[in-house]
Amino acid sequence: MHLPGPALGLSALLLLSTPALAESTLRLSQLQRCGDLLAERELTFCLRSEGTAGLPYSLHLAGQAIDEQHIEHNDSGLRLRLDAAHWRSGPLWLEQDGQRSNPVWLSFGRSHVVAASEERIARNSDGLPSYIDLVSLVIEEDQKGLPTARRLAERYGAQVVGAIPPLNTYQLRLPVKDLTERDALVLRLDNEPGVDAVVIEETGAQAHEAERAAHQEREQERAANRFLDAVAYYRHRIASREAPIATTPVRIGVIERDLDFDAPVFRHFLAPCEPAQQRTCLYGRDAERPEGHGSSVAGLLAAHGEDSRDLGFLSALDGTGPGFEVIVERNSDAGITANIAASVNLVEDGARILNWSWGIHRVGTLDADGEPVDSLLRSGVAMSGYEELLEEFFRWLRREHPDVLVINSAGNGSARSGRDDYRLPSSFITEQLLVVGGHQRTRGRNLPVEHPGHVTRRPSSNLDMRVDITAAACVRAATRERGMHGEVHCGTSYATPLVAGTVAAMLSINPQLQPEQVRELLRRSAMTVGGESDFEPADADDLTAPILPSEREQRLDDADIGRSARLDMHRALELTVSSLRQVR
Repeated sequence: MHLPGPALGLSALLLLSTPALAESTLRLSQLQRCGDLLAERELTFCLRSEGTAGLPYSLHLAGQAIDEQHIEHNDSGLRLRLDAAHWRSGPLWLEQDGQRSNPVWLSFGRSHVVAASEERIARNSDGLPSYIDLVSLVIEEDQKGLPTARRLAERYGAQVVGAIPPLNTYQLRLPVKDLTERDALVLRLDNEPGVDAVVIEETGAQAHEAERAAHQEREQERAANRFLDAVAYYRHRIASREAPIATTPVRIGVIERDLDFDAPVFRHFLAPCEPAQQRTCLYGRDAERPEGHGSSVAGLLAAHGEDSRDLGFLSALDGTGPGFEVIVERNSDAGITANIAASVNLVEDGARILNWSWGIHRVGTLDADGEPVDSLLRSGVAMSGYEELLEEFFRWLRREHPDVLVINSAGNGSARSGRDDYRLPSSFITEQLLVVGGHQRTRGRNLPVEHPGHVTRRPSSNLDMRVDITAAACVRAATRERGMHGEVHCGTSYATPLVAGTVAAMLSINPQLQPEQVRELLRRSAMTVGGESDFEPADADDLTAPILPSEREQRLDDADIGRSARLDMHRALELTVSSLRQVR
């Protein structure tokens, strides 16, 4: 394949690489397992589509047409029945009259949970929405999970309706009418032999902490992480004629609900996409609006913006990179439990990186100023269950998939991200979890990008020693009109995919890197933010764990020592290329 030469500008490259698209109205807005979620051979999937207009259409999975005998049409959409022995996980899309829908990732993974209907959600004593009759049992590791769950379900008149088998976790529908009855039954289940924990789901509509900022103040935040410098370095260095570098495809799982394929920055992905053609491919359910959280998070990885400020990092590497796959998936609307189920399936489907731009605080969490945090709250009982579920997840990762890295937002409560009683999942201590805080450009100071004062701690960002690195935390929301700019939204949710994209590029260069080595390279390459630190966290001024002498070639007098770490995308790629020589 011919690679564009160094003289070809980025804008020209995007125009050349973007295929001409007919106006398509076909959309897949929903895809999830349905029917018997415990079935292992013949699996049922429910789809909801738009724009088919009653004309004949076909379904394609991983490039293969699905025979009509596997498809059932009904008023609510489509039901798809597939034999797991004959198919593999991959992108699913509709074709009709020369048009294609957005591709959605269909997983044959075994982990799926059910969301409660609005009628089966009630407010608890903390005023939080809580599932009345759906809970999940984390079964102890020495027990056979499904037989144990079925035995307990029969004892209490419940039904097993969902499962995350690799974590020995099973979802039960309880025979209860209200939260009082549920809590009484949960107490009994929690004391049953073989039950490690009961997970209560507290969730409503997906919510995220975010701020808005003025366009002129925030739309060039990524320059503080040397975004375009990293793009230029990757494109020139990887394809260098003197010493080209072989690259490896990388699959990234983004735990979000959906994104809007009607936005110009995503319409590119309605055309056929093959990662083997050195392209970034994006799969996800279609959203109704372009300014949603999923669109912004996915856009930082994969958007095809004409303006560099709207360009996704991995899409900017098209034509040089190995081919990246970005999968936007959330399993169902069943809250944190669904996030974990989706994560398990994505890892089993080959995702090397998980982007978790989400997190929760316990009721009663205080911020750095001693004020109560008032967003993304969960009760103490729910937090205990989530903590056990997350602990099982990371234990499974370490045992079965030690090369997978989860990149998680620190949160926007201006609280301490490492307090395990009050913040999840960022407080977990494991090499496979990288926590990302947010910074902002310093106003009124014209300092070079390398200067620690070029940026400052974003006041809303959670902080402390558990945060590994900080990145720009603002993004322009997508719109449906070409050339129009959406509102600027800020939060650590948007700092996280900048780090995830950088890590994806690093792993494409050196796939042998392990999670602890990735963290080391990010910290060694990091610029700094803020003033000098005395290594004392009491004043809550430190945004990340302070830079150590070991991260500066053992130089005790280095000016970076004690300061917080700020993502340097360009330098991280340089050090990754250098790591290849060490491997050899």
